Amino acid sequence: MQADVEDLSSELERLKPAELVIPDDTGLAAFEGISTPKKKLPPWQFDIESSKLALTRHFGTRDLAGFGADTLPVAVGAAGALLEYVKSTQGVNPAHIAALSVEEAGELIRMDAATRRNLELTETIRGEASPTLASLLDTCATSMGSRLLGHWLHHPMRNHGKLARRHGAVRALLPRYQDVHAELDQVSDIERITSRVALRSARPRDLSALRDSLTALSGVKALAASLDSALLNELSGVLPVDSPVQKMLAAAILPEPATFLRDGGVINDGFSPTLDELRAIQTDCGDFLLKLEAREKERTGITTLKVEFNRVHGFYIEVSKAQSDKVPDDYRRRQTLKNAERYITPELKEFEDKALTAQDRALALEKQLYETLLDELAPHIAELKLIAQAVAALDVLSAFAQRAAIGNYAEPQFVPEPRLDIVAGRHPVVEAEVERFIANDTKLSAERKLLLITGPNMGGKSTYMRQNALITLLAHVGSFVPADSAVIGPIDRIFTRIGASDDLAGGRSTFMVEMTETANILNNASEHSLVLMDEVGRGTSTFDGLALAWAIARALIEKNRAYTLFATHYFELTTLAGEYPAVANVHLSAVEHKDRIVFLHHVEDGPASQSYGLAVAQLAGVPGKVIRDARRHLADLENQSAARVQPDLFAAPAPAPEPELNPAVDRLHEIDPNELSPRQALNLLFELKKLAN
Repeated sequence: MQADVEDLSSELERLKPAELVIPDDTGLAAFEGISTPKKKLPPWQFDIESSKLALTRHFGTRDLAGFGADTLPVAVGAAGALLEYVKSTQGVNPAHIAALSVEEAGELIRMDAATRRNLELTETIRGEASPTLASLLDTCATSMGSRLLGHWLHHPMRNHGKLARRHGAVRALLPRYQDVHAELDQVSDIERITSRVALRSARPRDLSALRDSLTALSGVKALAASLDSALLNELSGVLPVDSPVQKMLAAAILPEPATFLRDGGVINDGFSPTLDELRAIQTDCGDFLLKLEAREKERTGITTLKVEFNRVHGFYIEVSKAQSDKVPDDYRRRQTLKNAERYITPELKEFEDKALTAQDRALALEKQLYETLLDELAPHIAELKLIAQAVAALDVLSAFAQRAAIGNYAEPQFVPEPRLDIVAGRHPVVEAEVERFIANDTKLSAERKLLLITGPNMGGKSTYMRQNALITLLAHVGSFVPADSAVIGPIDRIFTRIGASDDLAGGRSTFMVEMTETANILNNASEHSLVLMDEVGRGTSTFDGLALAWAIARALIEKNRAYTLFATHYFELTTLAGEYPAVANVHLSAVEHKDRIVFLHHVEDGPASQSYGLAVAQLAGVPGKVIRDARRHLADLENQSAARVQPDLFAAPAPAPEPELNPAVDRLHEIDPNELSPRQALNLLFELKKLAN
């Protein structure tokens, strides 16, 4: 059950649904720790037979075998419940849902919720939208492309043939990605508009945007067809040459329609003779009023007379009160104002009835014509969805090409044998945020499966591990990678155990979360998995943690045999390289200069000589007296440890203990003579004399 909840949490984190639909007889304890809002439905809506009947009726099929779902009863029950839920909430049949898609576990590289979170694919660990891998790559011209990019990042493929097609498309787009982006910049969100058409909620400007987008696709199609790529040529073939939908919309919808149908001004001139006639009556209204005003001024001699119209009072003749005594007998008072009187005549009343009736009839006819247009678009929904998918894929591939060109990314190479060989790899997100990034190599194979990484905090161990996972991930979504070269063997899963966090709502401490994630790795990682383990065992006592880290590392070597990057501060673990040929020691280099640490961020062979913990603490701003006390206590601990046990042959020589200092010396270290006034200096002198005694 725990494994099921872990998988569900991972999928919810990937999909980020607004609501989770569950049977109302399901205990909420099963979803403990999942924060997504829950919508309870009657259990019978999840009934397998009822769901199968509802799905086959909706898709117009005899069974679900054509979708590969005939042997997935639980999934069929859930799909049927979701379909009925969509129908009830939208109030219409969702015709744009035209098929089921079954995701096979063997087709994708699987990642659990912790891995997605730690790699910061679409959201940072703090929950922000950037800087993430998605925010770095997302230069898509369309919203469809941005959504598909997020989908691809969470669905890395294992099929090397399909990936080679994507890489070939990126390679072909490298010299032309700017042209493709410029063409796609004229394309609206066809996918969303198609959904609105299917749900009959599309507004006039949605249809005009769809028309203009289909018109713009001719340039996109020609450009994609001209490039040397089988995938791009295939996508180009989906794009229409002479779209019937575009013709239909061009004939029916005005170039710049009104925002809302109720305002009129949506249906194009010439589309309906009846509508044109009714509009002509409204258009002639202005000429009629001008002629009537001129005629009435001449007849009555009232120079201030005006013939006007408003939506509240309709048509009227306005006369100032100073000339109201000249009003003829056939004028009938309609409204009295402070400085004027408004009248209506039989002739004006007759025209008003005709004009207003024409306006109402025109609005009603436009609504009818618009509804008919939506009906005529319904058979083209499947075609529009395919067009939207092709445009989105072309947009993402173009974004990959842009990032490859700007970031000097290399095309990865896939091989059938176990191998992860990355030359001058870089963390794509960190590289974009810093002025200069230090690139590092990674070499893993069947004979070299585990890298034991040591080095100082802040030295770059976590960045180094994450960059290898991200390079592997990018290669498996079809992108080029931030490295000079990358040769990658079969990968089935990516696991990460990085960082420290608790789960207070779920009743799990930081160490419990760490061990839960570790257990998931040990129970599920295979020889084709990529595992990142960072500081495992640090959440408990020293000896407990060391024993656990040692046993976990041995299990990963002996049982799982996964590609493993294992970062630790337990120098005792470096002896594993002498016991297992598949283990290699590497470290992130750093040097100390004048009590300061300088991080070199370069991966070198062999274990680190020391952890530089006190130097990092000093860099963080820990007071100098605390650092000096810590150094003295560290020397005492190391001397005691050396007296009790045989010293570690891989450890650096213990530094000589610092002599006990007089409190006056400590006080001198804390002052800055340049900041003392004469008075303060005299007082300090008396204070030092007192401390010295």
